Amino acid sequence: MYYPNAMMPMHAAKAGFDAIWLDAEHNTWDRRELQRMIALHHLANIDCVVRTGSRNANELYHLLEDGATALMIPLVNTPDDAAALAAAVRFPPLGQRGLDGAGLDNGFYTGNPAAYPASANAETLLIVQIETPEAVANVDRIASIPGIDGLFLGPGDLSLRLHCPADWSHPLMSAAENAVAEAAARHRIAWGRPVGGAEQIAHLVRKGGRLLAHGSDFGAIMNALPTYAKTLAEGIAQGS
Repeated sequence: MYYPNAMMPMHAAKAGFDAIWLDAEHNTWDRRELQRMIALHHLANIDCVVRTGSRNANELYHLLEDGATALMIPLVNTPDDAAALAAAVRFPPLGQRGLDGAGLDNGFYTGNPAAYPASANAETLLIVQIETPEAVANVDRIASIPGIDGLFLGPGDLSLRLHCPADWSHPLMSAAENAVAEAAARHRIAWGRPVGGAEQIAHLVRKGGRLLAHGSDFGAIMNALPTYAKTLAEGIAQGS
């Protein structure tokens, strides 16, 4: 989702999606909008992934306190980057996340406070984006960092930096995808990228891809409006 839309979580859940990814990297989301939208995901019983450009530890775990299931962090290039992020979103002994417990992720302190840190560590998903040649070169070490749960290939940024913009089938892109898939398999974590048609989805599934991002509010509008306009034009022509 690029923009807040109250109906999207319920409709996505009904359609069979596992999660929605809220893009707060390239779009402006007011903090209260994020809180409201994450709560609507809980109401619809669908997971919420928030992509944020922030590396501030407090801002990251605040999103988790608001109820986000997963965080997706762009442009993670080194093992040190990955380790700092993992430390920010995990409670001790796995990390250094600050403890509160009065947020949506702990039922506003109505659950079991003693079990909350361990439960949050187990249930929180941290996905890092592999979007540069440096990240591809480091992908195995990034994947090995405890607390990293998924690798997400960013084909737009990566293809631009590999000097083959928008050509996701270029040999350099295929090699990068293979490196990501192999690192994920070796360290038993998830991986994926944006996918188009069924053939592309099947290609990723065969390679062990599990983080399959397909569809968006932007794409729905871009594809649906021309269809509506064509139907209107045909009906007007037939009635004239």
